[in-house]
This record gives sequence, structure tokens and C-alpha cells, in this order.
Amino acid sequence: MGEKMRVISGEFKGRRLKALDGDNTRPTTDKVKESIFNMIGPYFDGGVALDLFAGSGGLGIEAVSRGMDRAVLVERNFQAMKIVKENIALTKAEEKFTLLKMDANKALSTFQENRETFDLVLLDPPYAKQEIEAQILKMQDLGLLTEEAIIMAETDKGVELSEVIGDFIQFRRQVYGITAVTLYERKFAE
Repeated sequence: MGEKMRVISGEFKGRRLKALDGDNTRPTTDKVKESIFNMIGPYFDGGVALDLFAGSGGLGIEAVSRGMDRAVLVERNFQAMKIVKENIALTKAEEKFTLLKMDANKALSTFQENRETFDLVLLDPPYAKQEIEAQILKMQDLGLLTEEAIIMAETDKGVELSEVIGDFIQFRRQVYGITAVTLYERKFAE
């Protein structure tokens, strides 16, 4: 099933995750995943994570493993969603996950209707679809982000995201091979 993926740290440490074959999802490698969480965590004291392009679900599962109360995973691809479900079953903590099979933008509107807010947002869209800046602005406008929210965007290293997007400012950018990880927090964060 392509590259081996596992949960790196925390409650579900060492669980092997399934990845989807083919080009539909581009799973975050374990090395990059570990680096991401070392920068933003590495452990959380509760909160809600949103994985807006869940792929095989590895980022959202890692966030819960490291102490987030729960994660909402959005994926519109049917095959990918099947893998997400299998990976969540491996955690034996299904109640901590909400799965939505829908387009990312539709999901954002659904969250607004349900008055959901998020403390950690993981954006790892397929490389071709760079809507990250628009989606961050949309989340801000819809009131989906808590005061302390952290946003992680994973892109092709050739993509340079803006320093400032709405109320959010870039506080870290790291390149790993062909992948860039960019982190944002509110400008007024203490």
C-alpha cells in the first residue's frame, strides 16, 4: 500500500495506518508529520482539530493521539474516506472523530451552521488546488477559528503563501524535501 505510515506519538503511538494507492491522496510522510507536530505541539491539552483534506486521515489521527479532544476529518473522495474509516477504527477511539464526506468549502459552511470552532486546522490539499489563502479567510469570516487557533498548511515547496492572511500571521515555514510546511497564528496572540 505504498509508503508505510504510522502514528508517531501519543495515545495511538505505533499504530500502522493504511494509505490510499494512486495519485488521489499524497500522504504526509512520517518524517514530515513528526516535524509538523514538533513545531505546533508536540502535545495538546484538549481542543478540536480540523483536517480539511483528510486523505488517509493521518494528520487528524495524530492530533488526537497527541491530546486533542477530537478531530473533524473532511474528505470528498469515496475511496479515501473508506481508508479514513479503517484508520480511525484502528485507534479504537471512534467517538473522538467526526467524518464528513464532502467538499472542503461545503464543509466550512456546515461548520458555521453548527457553530463549530477549531483550535487547530490542518490544510494539506492536493497540490493542484491551492485554495489555502481563500479558505483561511473564509474560516475567519465564518467565525470558525478560536482565539488561539493554529493553522498548518502543507504545500509543494514552490508555493509561497502570504506572510499575513487576514488576522493570521506566518510564524514558521520549514521545507522538507519537496514539501513546505507553513504555520500561522493570530497576529494578536500573546
